[in-house]
Amino acid sequence: MSDFLTIRKRTHYCGDLNASDDGKEVILMGWAHRWRDHGGVVFIDLRDREGIVQVVFNPDVNAACHDEAGRIRSEFVLAIQGRVRRRPAGMENPELRTGEIEVLADDLEIMNESKTPPFVLDGTAEISENVRLKYRYLDLRRTEIQQNLILRSRVAAATRDYLHREGFIEIETPFLTKSTPEGARDYLVPSRVNQGMFYALPQSPQIFKQLLMVSGFDRYFQIVKCFRDEDLRADRQPEFTQIDVEMSFITEEDVIRSMEGMIAHLFRTCLGRELTLPFPRIACRDAIGRFGKDNPDIRFGLELRELTDILKGSGFKLFSEIAAAGGVIRAIKVEDGKGLSRKDLDELKDFVAQYGAKGLAWARVNPDGWTSPIFKFLTPTEVSAINERMDAREGAVILFVADSPNIVRDALGNLRTYLAKKLGLIDPKALAFTWVTEFPLFEYSETEKRFVSTHHPFTSPVLDEVPLIETDPGKVHARAYDLVLNGSEIGGGSI
Repeated sequence: MSDFLTIRKRTHYCGDLNASDDGKEVILMGWAHRWRDHGGVVFIDLRDREGIVQVVFNPDVNAACHDEAGRIRSEFVLAIQGRVRRRPAGMENPELRTGEIEVLADDLEIMNESKTPPFVLDGTAEISENVRLKYRYLDLRRTEIQQNLILRSRVAAATRDYLHREGFIEIETPFLTKSTPEGARDYLVPSRVNQGMFYALPQSPQIFKQLLMVSGFDRYFQIVKCFRDEDLRADRQPEFTQIDVEMSFITEEDVIRSMEGMIAHLFRTCLGRELTLPFPRIACRDAIGRFGKDNPDIRFGLELRELTDILKGSGFKLFSEIAAAGGVIRAIKVEDGKGLSRKDLDELKDFVAQYGAKGLAWARVNPDGWTSPIFKFLTPTEVSAINERMDAREGAVILFVADSPNIVRDALGNLRTYLAKKLGLIDPKALAFTWVTEFPLFEYSETEKRFVSTHHPFTSPVLDEVPLIETDPGKVHARAYDLVLNGSEIGGGSI
C-alpha cells in the first residue's frame, strides 16, 4: 500500500454527493459494489455507508489509473481521487441519490483486494440465515442492514433529545441483580465470590426504577438491554433493547400524552413522517370482540360479528348445540368474495383448525339467497338477520366459527389477518397506531385455582372498582395501556 492515506484524507461520503458538487475535486474511500468495462472506459460503483456513486476511469485522463482499474473486482477496497461532473443527458440514474452525477477519477489506490464473495451484496439474491451468519462481516455491508443500524442510532439519539427536553433524567441500572418474578425465565450468572449462588440478568429494570421514583428522581428513562430466557419467535428474542420510562405524580393521561409526543417526534425526525395525534383508543374487551385480539391491526376491516343470539335456536344442530353448551357463534365478512374459490374455502377450514376450531361454515351472498352448505338448515328470517348484522351484500362471503369463546376468538382473530394478507387488503405504507386500555386486572388461573395478576402485581386498579377486588375480582380493570402499531404491541405500561 502506498502513502495515499498519509497525504490525502477522505473529503466526502459517496452517497452525499449531488449536482451541487459539480466541478469539485473529491477523495472517496469505499468498496467496489459493481464494475463494468464499456469499450475501454471502466465504470465502478463505489459504495460506503452513505450510498453509492459511479466512478469513471478514462484512459485519456490517466492511463495508469485506468489500467489499475481493470484489476478491480467486487468488494475490492478502494481510495479514489477525482472530479465530480454531471452525467450526460439521458444517462442519469433515478434509482440512486447520486444518479445525476459521476466522478471522473484521476488517481486510484487499491487498498485491499477481495476473493469472490459467497453471495452478491446488492440485495437481489435470497441468502439463507446460516450463510449470512457465517459471513456476517459481508452481510453487514449490505445496504439494507446498514440502513437498519443507522436508523437505530438515529432513533436512540432522537429519543434522548426528546426525553431530555421533557425533563427526564437518563440513569443506568445494574445488570447483575437479584431474580424477581417476571414474565419469563431468568438468565443466571454464577458468582465466583459466593459459590453456589447466582446473579440474574434483568428482564426489565422494574425494581430499580421504582426505587428511583421513591428516591425523588421524578422522571427517569433508559435505553436498556433486557434478557429473557424464552423460545425464539419473530417478536421474541433472548436479549432486546427497550426505551424504559418511569414518571411520578402523574396519571395515565400524562404518560399517554408524553409517549405520543415521543413517537411523533421519532417518526418526524427519523422517517420524515407526520403522525396525527392523539392516537385512537379501544378498550381491551372491544378489541377482542371486534378483532379477536388485544393487539388489533386496524388497517383493514373483516371485523368479528356476534351471531349467537340469531342462531342459538337454528335448525343447524352444530350451531344450536354449541350455543346451548355456552359456546358462541361469530363470523367475519369478506366484502368481495370473488377471490375465494371453493378450494380456498376448504383450505381456510384447515387454517382455523390450527386454533382448535372444529370447522368453518361459509356462505356466498347471491341476489336470491346464499350459496352455502348450511343454507337449507336456516330460515329466511335467520338468513335476513345475518345479512343485516354482517351488512352483507351481493358478492360477499361470510365465514362462521362456532365453539368456545376463546377458540372462536383465536380462530377468527388469526383468520382475519391471514385473509387480509392473502387478499391484499393491507396498505403496506399505512401506520395504524392505537392504544388498548381497560385490561382486566386479574385473570383466573385454572392451574392455581385462583385469580392472578394479568400484567404484574404493581398495576393499580381503576379507583372506582377497588371495592370489587374482594367481591368480584374478575370485573376489576387495570390502569394499564398498550400501544399497538399495525397489529404488533410496541409498548405498554401501567399506573
